[in-house]
Amino acid sequence: MKKIFTILAIIASILAIILSVLPASNLAIIPAILALICGLIAFYLSKKSGEIKKIIQFTFFLTIIALAITTYKSIFNTVEVANTEDLEKKEAKSEEEAIEELNELDMDEIEIEDISIE
Repeated sequence: MKKIFTILAIIASILAIILSVLPASNLAIIPAILALICGLIAFYLSKKSGEIKKIIQFTFFLTIIALAITTYKSIFNTVEVANTEDLEKKEAKSEEEAIEELNELDMDEIEIEDISIE
Protein backbone atom coordinates (compact mmCIF):
# COMPACT_ATOMS: atom_id res chain seq x y z
CA MET A 1 0.00 0.00 0.00
CA LYS A 2 2.90 2.30 0.81
CA LYS A 3 4.43 1.70 -2.63
CA ILE A 4 1.19 2.58 -4.41
CA PHE A 5 0.86 5.91 -2.62
CA THR A 6 4.55 6.64 -3.17
CA ILE A 7 4.24 5.99 -6.91
CA LEU A 8 1.06 8.08 -7.11
CA ALA A 9 2.80 10.92 -5.25
CA ILE A 10 5.79 10.80 -7.62
CA ILE A 11 3.61 10.81 -10.73
CA ALA A 12 1.43 13.63 -9.41
CA SER A 13 4.41 15.76 -8.37
CA ILE A 14 6.09 15.34 -11.77
CA LEU A 15 2.81 16.24 -13.49
CA ALA A 16 2.52 19.29 -11.23
CA ILE A 17 6.06 20.40 -12.19
CA ILE A 18 5.29 19.99 -15.89
CA LEU A 19 1.99 21.87 -15.65
CA SER A 20 3.51 24.66 -13.57
CA VAL A 21 5.92 25.70 -16.33
CA LEU A 22 3.27 25.69 -19.05
CA PRO A 23 1.22 28.81 -19.85
CA ALA A 24 -1.84 27.37 -18.09
CA SER A 25 0.04 26.98 -14.83
CA ASN A 26 -3.05 27.21 -12.65
CA LEU A 27 -3.84 23.61 -13.58
CA ALA A 28 -0.78 22.49 -11.58
CA ILE A 29 -2.60 23.01 -8.31
CA ILE A 30 -4.76 19.89 -8.69
CA PRO A 31 -1.90 17.36 -9.12
CA ALA A 32 0.13 19.21 -6.49
CA ILE A 33 -2.62 18.75 -3.91
CA LEU A 34 -2.99 15.12 -4.97
CA ALA A 35 0.79 14.64 -4.61
CA LEU A 36 0.72 16.17 -1.13
CA ILE A 37 -2.15 13.93 -0.02
CA CYS A 38 -0.59 10.75 -1.43
CA GLY A 39 2.81 11.77 -0.05
CA LEU A 40 1.36 12.31 3.42
CA ILE A 41 -0.34 8.93 3.35
CA ALA A 42 2.89 7.26 2.16
CA PHE A 43 4.86 9.14 4.83
CA TYR A 44 2.42 8.05 7.53
CA LEU A 45 2.54 4.42 6.37
CA SER A 46 6.35 4.42 6.19
CA LYS A 47 6.62 6.08 9.59
CA LYS A 48 4.30 3.44 10.95
CA SER A 49 6.59 0.70 9.63
CA GLY A 50 9.71 2.51 10.87
CA GLU A 51 11.49 3.16 7.56
CA ILE A 52 11.13 6.55 5.93
CA LYS A 53 12.35 6.66 2.35
CA LYS A 54 14.06 9.66 0.79
CA ILE A 55 11.82 9.41 -2.27
CA ILE A 56 8.83 10.55 -0.24
CA GLN A 57 10.73 13.64 0.88
CA PHE A 58 11.78 14.22 -2.72
CA THR A 59 8.13 14.20 -3.84
CA PHE A 60 7.35 16.81 -1.19
CA PHE A 61 10.25 18.89 -2.53
CA LEU A 62 9.00 18.63 -6.13
CA THR A 63 5.48 19.50 -5.08
CA ILE A 64 6.63 22.57 -3.15
CA ILE A 65 8.65 23.71 -6.17
CA ALA A 66 5.62 23.26 -8.44
CA LEU A 67 3.42 25.24 -6.06
CA ALA A 68 6.06 27.97 -5.77
CA ILE A 69 6.35 28.31 -9.57
CA THR A 70 2.57 28.36 -9.94
CA THR A 71 2.20 31.00 -7.23
CA TYR A 72 4.98 33.12 -8.74
CA LYS A 73 3.43 32.98 -12.20
CA SER A 74 -0.04 33.81 -10.92
CA ILE A 75 1.22 36.84 -8.97
CA PHE A 76 3.73 38.36 -11.38
CA ASN A 77 2.33 37.49 -14.81
CA THR A 78 -0.35 39.86 -15.94
CA VAL A 79 -2.80 39.05 -18.67
CA GLU A 80 -3.06 41.82 -21.22
CA VAL A 81 -6.11 42.13 -23.40
CA ALA A 82 -5.21 43.13 -26.94
CA ASN A 83 -7.08 45.62 -29.06
CA THR A 84 -10.03 43.68 -30.43
CA GLU A 85 -10.93 46.24 -33.07
CA ASP A 86 -8.06 45.11 -35.30
CA LEU A 87 -9.11 41.52 -34.94
CA GLU A 88 -12.71 42.37 -35.82
CA LYS A 89 -11.58 44.27 -38.94
CA LYS A 90 -9.42 41.34 -40.07
CA GLU A 91 -12.28 38.92 -39.46
CA ALA A 92 -14.72 41.07 -41.45
CA LYS A 93 -12.21 41.41 -44.29
CA SER A 94 -11.57 37.66 -44.46
CA GLU A 95 -15.33 37.03 -44.39
CA GLU A 96 -15.85 39.40 -47.31
CA GLU A 97 -13.03 37.71 -49.25
CA ALA A 98 -14.57 34.31 -48.62
CA ILE A 99 -17.98 35.53 -49.86
CA GLU A 100 -16.34 36.95 -52.99
CA GLU A 101 -14.58 33.65 -53.68
CA LEU A 102 -17.85 31.78 -53.27
CA ASN A 103 -19.63 34.16 -55.62
CA GLU A 104 -16.90 33.68 -58.24
CA LEU A 105 -17.50 29.95 -58.28
CA ASP A 106 -20.07 28.99 -60.85
CA MET A 107 -22.04 26.05 -59.66
CA ASP A 108 -23.74 25.78 -63.08
CA GLU A 109 -20.51 24.67 -64.71
CA ILE A 110 -20.19 21.67 -62.45
CA GLU A 111 -22.15 18.74 -63.76
CA ILE A 112 -23.00 15.83 -61.60
CA GLU A 113 -22.92 12.62 -63.55
CA ASP A 114 -24.80 9.51 -62.68
CA ILE A 115 -22.80 7.90 -59.93
CA SER A 116 -23.91 4.62 -58.55
CA ILE A 117 -23.48 4.38 -54.85
CA GLU A 118 -23.30 0.85 -53.61
